[in-house]
Amino acid sequence: MIVQRLALFDLDNTLVDRSEAFQRWAAGFCAEHDLPEDALAWLLATDRDGSVPRDWFFGEVRQRFGLAASADRLWREYRRRMPELVSCRTGVLSLLTTLRQRGWRIAIVTNGQADNQLGKIRRTGLDEARTGPAS
Repeated sequence: MIVQRLALFDLDNTLVDRSEAFQRWAAGFCAEHDLPEDALAWLLATDRDGSVPRDWFFGEVRQRFGLAASADRLWREYRRRMPELVSCRTGVLSLLTTLRQRGWRIAIVTNGQADNQLGKIRRTGLDEARTGPAS
């Protein structure tokens, strides 16, 4: 019997630091839209660490700050920007490389929008660590 070793990893806040990236996005969003001083804290609290639906979140953002852009447009801009802001947690790439060298298959599991999540995976180099050849 052949036993296959498989490790599944969640993407956001496991392999990549989604919380830090969101905070950076929110700070930039506040500056870009010249939002009031308390806007950053409101965005962070309302985001609930990514646990609320994005369409709802951006509808609330639009309404709260009286933005002219549609919630869909705000969400699209967010999805475009977020992959540029993420970074891997310390040691992640080396851990994945070690697992691959020891014969493990690695998979990334995520429930986010495909364009956004694939952008994060590519930006951080996780695509190479996940699919590189095992030694």
